[in-house]
Amino acid sequence: MPEPRRLVLASTSPYRAQLLQRLGLPFETAAPDFDEAPLEGEAPAATALRLSVGKAESIAARFQDALVIGSDQVAWGEAGRLDKPGTHEAAVGQLRSMSGKCARFHTAVSLLDARGGDLQTRVVECKVFFRALDERRIEAYLRREQPYDCAGSAKAEGLGIALIERIDTTDPTSLIGLPLIALTEMLERAGMPVV
Repeated sequence: MPEPRRLVLASTSPYRAQLLQRLGLPFETAAPDFDEAPLEGEAPAATALRLSVGKAESIAARFQDALVIGSDQVAWGEAGRLDKPGTHEAAVGQLRSMSGKCARFHTAVSLLDARGGDLQTRVVECKVFFRALDERRIEAYLRREQPYDCAGSAKAEGLGIALIERIDTTDPTSLIGLPLIALTEMLERAGMPVV
């Protein structure tokens, strides 16, 4: 029986690691060394895909026998790109701008077979429709959850779900940062079935 392949997540994100744990496969994490700056005029889905592939490729040389997972997410609202807010004030601004509107999250996942160079990729779009948010609701939410490390300032896996009217996607885990439905299919094709 062949030895099981190493599985490496090219990310230091605790959210992606928690999602990958759901699949019940042993894996390691490694910090990618890759310039994540957006390119002028690049579409959100293209940015997410480029960064996803770049992260996987940046650590493949260190794990030459592994299957390497790269993932990235780009969020976009009517006012433009939605990055991690970092501060309370920036989070208030993001939530105000999304009140009663739709934000699109493009989450890319790449699976790179470092041994043979085979690369599988997928980009999953998730549309998040926000409720009308008044100042009291925004402040109450931010005081309780403090989602300053979350693009769009609303953690759907936590209390942020109360700010959302509906979510349209083929892969609900994509909103949190790692599309597990797509990744499960990729792992199967790479010879590492999840079940």
